[in-house]
Amino acid sequence: MSLSLRRFHLSLMPESFAIVGFHPTTDIPAWAMQGPFFSITRSSDELSIVVEESQVPQGVQSQGGWRVMKVHGPFVLTEVGVLASLAGPLAAAKISSFVISTFDTDYLLVAEENLSAAISTLERAGHSFQRTQP
Repeated sequence: MSLSLRRFHLSLMPESFAIVGFHPTTDIPAWAMQGPFFSITRSSDELSIVVEESQVPQGVQSQGGWRVMKVHGPFVLTEVGVLASLAGPLAAAKISSFVISTFDTDYLLVAEENLSAAISTLERAGHSFQRTQP
């Protein structure tokens, strides 16, 4: 039995993003809190930052070229299978994803070179995708 029968509406953020990892005690740099979307997570193992690629200074080691797909919510935190219904089809298609969850929704990051395949895969799985004009 499927955990979630819901189908979700997604949209693509226009910017390209980078994922940056630091030592866990590193101070959060000011540039990490710039732009239309960013995520900062600190654990005992690392400081992880997702930020618009253009905000990352020269010389900072990062992995760029990520695109962000927003899952339109809100949905309740207790809803079961939200990520499974999205990440499952991507994994089956051998498309890697990086996920950020917030109080109201989730964001899926996929590498730029896999973006078209990811969108097609999610649409075939029954999810809808808002296509915007450049």
